[in-house]
This record gives sequence, C-alpha cells and structure tokens, in this order.
Amino acid sequence: MERVLAGMRAAADPTRLRLLSLLSRAELTVSELTQILGQSQPRISRHLKLMCEAGLLNRFQEGSWVFYRMADRGEGARLARFVGDTLKADDPTLARDLERLEGVRAARTEQASQYFREQAAKWHEIRALHIPEADVEAAMIEAIGAGSVGEVIDLGTGTGRVLEVLAPRAVRAVGVDMSREMLSIARARLDKPEFRHVQVRYGDLFNLDVEPGSFDLAVVHLVLHYLNDPAAAVFEAARLLKPGGRLLVVDFAPHDLEFLRESHAHRRLGFTPEEVAGWCRAAGLTVTATRKLPPRTANGRGELTVVLWLAEKGLEAQGFRGRAKAEQGSV
Repeated sequence: MERVLAGMRAAADPTRLRLLSLLSRAELTVSELTQILGQSQPRISRHLKLMCEAGLLNRFQEGSWVFYRMADRGEGARLARFVGDTLKADDPTLARDLERLEGVRAARTEQASQYFREQAAKWHEIRALHIPEADVEAAMIEAIGAGSVGEVIDLGTGTGRVLEVLAPRAVRAVGVDMSREMLSIARARLDKPEFRHVQVRYGDLFNLDVEPGSFDLAVVHLVLHYLNDPAAAVFEAARLLKPGGRLLVVDFAPHDLEFLRESHAHRRLGFTPEEVAGWCRAAGLTVTATRKLPPRTANGRGELTVVLWLAEKGLEAQGFRGRAKAEQGSV
C-alpha cells in the first residue's frame, strides 16, 4: 500500500500530470519536455526524478541524452497507466501540450528521414543482392509460427522494422542498437499509439543491462556479419531468453563479395549452418529449423543467400559461459 501511496503523491501535481499525459503517448528527452511545457530544465528534471523514484516512469541514458517513458512494469506502471488514461486530451492545457508534442514528433521524423535519405543508396545496393525484404519477413513469421510471441527483444534493431513486424503479436517488445542515428529512425517509425508496448534502447548487444531470462523470443536480423565476435552475440541472446524461449537468427550464407567488407563494413562474409548451430549449441540452444532463401536470379555475380536459424533454449539451460568459450574455438 505504501508504494501505491508514494506513487499517488508523486503524481499529485499539475506539472507532473502534464508529464504523465505526454509520456503515456511518447518517449521524450528533458529538452523536448522543456520545449513542450515551457518550463525550466531544472524544474522538469526534479519532477521527473520524483516520478522515477516512485516507479511511475523509466529513465534511460543514451550517451549525453536521457529518455523518459511511462513505466511498463510493476505497481507504479499500473498506477501511471491508469492516471495517463484518465487524463482527458480535451483539457485546454493538455491539448496545448499535445499540439506541441506533434511539433516535436515532426522534427524528429524529419531528422530521421534526412539520415535515411543519406544512407538509402548504400542499403539499396545490399538489398539488390538478395530476395526482397518482404519475403524475408514472411519467412521469419512462418518460422516463428502463429499466435503470441510474448516478450521480444530485437538485437541490433536498426530502423526498428523487425519490431514493427512483430509488435502486433508481442506483449512487450524491446529493440537495442548502438547507432543513435538508427535509433532516431526507429523511434520515428514506432511513434504510434499501436506501438505503446514497444521501446528502443541504446546498448551494447555483447553486454546488455538486462535481467537474464527476461524474453520469450530474441531476434538477430542481419547483424552477425558486422560483428568481430558473432558467437558471443549468440551467447548473449541466449542469456536473455527464458527457459523454453527461442532465438531467431537471420543472416547470409557464405559468399565471396569482398566489396561488402570494403564499402559496407561487413566483418564476415556469411556463415555456414553448422557454424551458427555450433554457437547455439554452446550457448545452451538447440537449432530446431534452418531455412535458406536463395536469390531469385543467378547471373554469376554471387548474390546473397539469406539463411534463417530458429533455436530453442532448453528448460534446464544454465551456466553455459565456460562451455561456450571452449566451443567457440572449435567451430
């Protein structure tokens, strides 16, 4: 009861109610909230600190930026959601705040779009070498199967497209990436009411500050070929899974397109099915399905074959770090 009372006290202020109203609709920085509310940054920061301490909000550091959003777990989250849903958008003060929020969203979208336009040519060059993304996404959905996917984490989320595809079937979805530019695109893409249960975070996928056994599904989509140590990324993904949880890896089969190293920062030129299966086995996972998606045309240029691996974490899977390191050297 004391936690509920603490949460109610933390919310019982006009400015804090305005903040809850905004943060029930979007994930925002202090500077953005200052711009919307027209109050000083120290004052906004004090209000945010009180609500974080009461469990109403979550705070996420991303370099020099700090993002706030309504808490999504615990008693504070339930109280914050109730208060946020109770506040009426037709209140004059809240209505003005929401108008300013739309301006912030528009600026974000334009910034993300500018970066996307600058990078589009590079992405198009790679995409032209394999089957359309829509076909890859359809294969991913087929591999995962029908029904709810529970709690999902997308490692190396990039533009957030995988989150967008899986969100309708997820209870909660989290995307992690080390590129702030990509996260800006993902936030703009996912800034919609139907994605309130989706969030993106800055983070190192080799060392995530996430409780082990938190997710039902982990996805690593076209990421491993960029990494110095892809086996370690598979192990980290396995660590995040609940017993019985699943890992979906999407990447390229072995190829000889050296220009992808030089022009697109690819560290590895694809992976064999046995290689990825070995990493999964070392991490306590069993590969249950492998599917190859070859390019639709073969003209001798060595186009890319996309491969999907689906693996499951055993109910008894615990303490595989030592074994993982031993097997990495033998794969």
